[in-house]
Amino acid sequence: MDRLENSAAKVILKEDRTRSIVNRHPWIFSGAIQSIHGVEESGEIASVYSHDGVFQGKGFVNSKSQIVVRLLTFQDEPVNADFFINRLRRAFDFRRRMIRSNTNAWRIVHGDADFLTGLVVDKYADTLVVQIFSAGMERIKNQLVEWLRSVVNPSCILERREARILDEEGIKSNKEVLWGKLENPVLIQENGIRYEVDVWDGQKTGFFLDQRENRERIGKLAAGKRLLNCFSYTGGFSLAAAKNGASTVSVEIREAAQQAAQKNFTLNNIDPGNHKFINANVFEYLRDIDEKFDLIVLDPPAFVKKKSYLNRGSRGYKDVNRLAIQKSKKDGLILSCSCSHYITWDLFQKIIFAAAKDADRDVQIIGKFSQPFDHAVSIYHPESEYLKSFLLRVL
Repeated sequence: MDRLENSAAKVILKEDRTRSIVNRHPWIFSGAIQSIHGVEESGEIASVYSHDGVFQGKGFVNSKSQIVVRLLTFQDEPVNADFFINRLRRAFDFRRRMIRSNTNAWRIVHGDADFLTGLVVDKYADTLVVQIFSAGMERIKNQLVEWLRSVVNPSCILERREARILDEEGIKSNKEVLWGKLENPVLIQENGIRYEVDVWDGQKTGFFLDQRENRERIGKLAAGKRLLNCFSYTGGFSLAAAKNGASTVSVEIREAAQQAAQKNFTLNNIDPGNHKFINANVFEYLRDIDEKFDLIVLDPPAFVKKKSYLNRGSRGYKDVNRLAIQKSKKDGLILSCSCSHYITWDLFQKIIFAAAKDADRDVQIIGKFSQPFDHAVSIYHPESEYLKSFLLRVL
């Protein structure tokens, strides 16, 4: 596939359906489409016009998806190799300027927030992990590998494509090395702390890069305290706290993750034998224990992956927060997180209100934190924000 843009293809919108484009939202849903002309295959790049023939933008077209057009630009400009290379370089150079010298793992591309719809790229030292969520990015994947090589110069590019949205886009899950040789696990450094990351089988792309700033924040707050890290995965919060002299308890249901966490402690010259690593269901553990903690971290997986899960997932967030509030010492702190897009800030606060009321404890919100800068949110695309974290003080 030599050409990127199909100059003969057109998408015509229904009358009075340009408001979202005027507001620079990059998604055009099927209900706004009047007709599609000249598109030969899913993911082709075509121009979009209003009902009366006024140019609106260019983007990937996929009639199989509810999001029929994923806009790349609102300008009548060539969408070619230089277009994508410039977008990638802009995203990469910004992160490289902003990131600290003691950190070599971060997100390079955050989808629509970086105006590269359907693409996520995470950097783990010299290894890139790519996630593709649109038929358009899948169609130009081979070129994308070359562009990433020219901009970032990695030693390896791995693709991990596993998400519900793939079915909607008509593309399949995939896991393969696209370029170079993978040496797994990858040793990274974050805020001076070393971690081994399983980029092949680990959660998300291997590590929860979006919690980098929260890990540092909790590490400082936990100095000299007793920390309970729930849903601890490979021990990120626990290790950040232990580096600052905290005593930690890590609760995680997956034994392999606990083994990786203990190895990460050893990598940083901290004896894991001086800390607790418990394989258990967090809900059951919190119900069973009598101990109370100075600081508790709740960073569960997304309880609401679909809108239809909202009620059930909200109950899960309420229950785990209620239990944590009950297990908090007087004047203790809780970092409570949700990575569910459908849990809004307002809803999450209401859930915590209900949890605090049922726990019969006075609770203050002393901080609200979203994603770090490498997981930026486009002002025109609020859907790119998903992480919400409340720092609570339990009285």
